Amino acid sequence: MSSVSMRGTTICCVRKNNQVAIGGDGQVTLGDTVVKHGARKVRTMRDGAILTGFAGSTADAMNLFERFESKLDEHAGSLMRAAVALAKEWRTDKYLRQLEAMMIVADASNTLLISGNGDVLEPDDGVAAIGSGGAYAKAAATALVSHSELAAVDIIREAMRIAANICIYTNTNVTVKSIPKES
Repeated sequence: MSSVSMRGTTICCVRKNNQVAIGGDGQVTLGDTVVKHGARKVRTMRDGAILTGFAGSTADAMNLFERFESKLDEHAGSLMRAAVALAKEWRTDKYLRQLEAMMIVADASNTLLISGNGDVLEPDDGVAAIGSGGAYAKAAATALVSHSELAAVDIIREAMRIAANICIYTNTNVTVKSIPKES
C-alpha cells in the first residue's frame, strides 16, 4: 500500500448480511501527545448513501474528503468512477502526492481503499482497515465476520475496541456509520 506510515487513527469497514458499516476512533495525536479524544474521522455523503473514513494527517484528510466529494459530483455519484478519478489525480498531481492520508469509501455495493499510490482496492472478504491500528482491527473484524453472528456495526465496535487495546494511537471513542442505518 502506501509507503507512508499512517499513525494516529484506525478506520475499519465491514460488509455483512446486506449491511456495510465503517468506524473510526477519535484520537488525534501531535507527535507522541494526544491532543483530541473525540475527532470524527468517519462521515457520510450523498444523504447517507456513501460512507467515508480517513487515516493520516487531519488537514490532508479534509482535503481528500472535499476532492472526493467533487469527484462524486463529476461522476454522477458513481463511487467506483469517483474513486478511480481521485486516485488518478492523487497520483499525478504534484501537490496531492505530498498528502499523507488514506481513505476507505463504501456504498451499498462496494468497499474501496484509496491511496496516494494510485491504488483503488476492493477487499475480497468485505473487510478493510487502514491507519496505525488497521492491521489489528482488520484481523479482529475478519475473525468476527467468520465466527460470530454479530451485525456489521457490532463487529466494527468490537474490532475497534480490540485495536484500541493494542495500538497506542487508537482510542475507544469510536464513531460508527452504516448503510442501511442501524435501527
